[in-house]
Amino acid sequence: MAINTDIEDWAGIGSSSDSGERAWLLQSPSVDSVRPPEVEDRDRGVSPLAAVFIVVNAALGAGLLNFPAAFSMAGGVTAGVMLQMSMLIFIITGLVILAYCSLVSNEATYQEVVRATCGKVSGVLCEVAIAVYTFGTCIAFFIVIGDQLDRLIAAVAHGSDGPWYTDRKFTIVLTAVLVILPLSIPKEIGFQKYASALSVMGTFYVTVVVIVKYIWPNKDMSPDYVLTSSASWTAVFNAMPTICFGFQCHVSCVPVFNSMRRKEIKPWGLVVTLSMIICLFVYTGTGVCGYLTFGSSVSQDVLMSYPPDDVAVAIARAFIIVCVVTSYPILHFCGRAVVEGLWLRFRGEQVEVCVQRERRRRILQTLAWFVVTLVLALFIPDIGRVISLIGGLAACFIFVFPGLCLMQAKLSETDIRTASWHGLVGFSVAMVTLGAFIFGLTTSNSIYKDVVS
Repeated sequence: MAINTDIEDWAGIGSSSDSGERAWLLQSPSVDSVRPPEVEDRDRGVSPLAAVFIVVNAALGAGLLNFPAAFSMAGGVTAGVMLQMSMLIFIITGLVILAYCSLVSNEATYQEVVRATCGKVSGVLCEVAIAVYTFGTCIAFFIVIGDQLDRLIAAVAHGSDGPWYTDRKFTIVLTAVLVILPLSIPKEIGFQKYASALSVMGTFYVTVVVIVKYIWPNKDMSPDYVLTSSASWTAVFNAMPTICFGFQCHVSCVPVFNSMRRKEIKPWGLVVTLSMIICLFVYTGTGVCGYLTFGSSVSQDVLMSYPPDDVAVAIARAFIIVCVVTSYPILHFCGRAVVEGLWLRFRGEQVEVCVQRERRRRILQTLAWFVVTLVLALFIPDIGRVISLIGGLAACFIFVFPGLCLMQAKLSETDIRTASWHGLVGFSVAMVTLGAFIFGLTTSNSIYKDVVS
């Protein structure tokens, strides 16, 4: 069943056959989490290859633009690559743990798996974290739009100051009101299947451009000082928010696992391993080549470091704008679904009453979300500040919640506790501890730098 459907849909009448229009991505808690048998009969599930594509699409995004700056903050190429490689083990393990706990709990969404495995309090905390994370990501999307439109307009105006309607704030507001808001209000997000393929193409193109520009740089581009080692061991942690933000696909991957033909751990492990390796090459290629091209002077958004009149880079900017414009409504839909679920639980309203009032509630939620994210984006200077703040939440989705789910799932077992049982419990404790450390360190560091300083 979809989030915010018509009253007929709750009775099973007129339900769409398009799985892209059904919100198994983030399901309302007021709906029974067991999938209807007609859905299983209608859709035999996705193949492992298709699942790889979906997971890659869920991971790749606007965070790609911040990876060269993250390598600079980490202390160079070696530190950035080693940090990615070490974290990739936990990232893949977290995805496998979530699939295991989804099978154990018979739940099909991330937050419902957490709620069923860890209890009501953890479930509410998870939903709040998802809402805050998607909210921050929407702010980052607006900032990316402003950055790229700035450069595209500068290329058309040949670097001269244009009229008032070329101002950054005006172009962001105009694009947001005319394009993003109309796409965000509808209750269906069936267009996501087209935006997904476009987003993957756009991110791959950006990576190719960054690599090519490093191999054959423009004559007017010269790298600044390139670090070869970190100034201190704590400097490496500065790159963690960006890496967590870039590889965080865990919230979306629980429904992907439940849509597979074979809902088994072994094929899922192969899917996520291959997917994360693809993402690793994309992020590493962009981070390494972008950082070596500009050195320590690289911008938080790597495309901002290139000249505005470069045609290949201009095409990359256009790709990014289109990807972000189509991705904002999807992220907003996810956040709105969680807010809706929290609201229903708080009010204790019956499903029939909520559906009758759905249209008014959806419009008010969308307008409030849209206005606040837009206003904040107009006054936040760069994407790096947003990513550094919400990257800590991404660490919670990668480390903390999967670790808690594994811990509770193993503790609930009544079988003989073998060495492997103790090993898994110890590993889950390590995941929770590491995730809490990353969240606390990166969040406090971001608040200190951006607010106090």
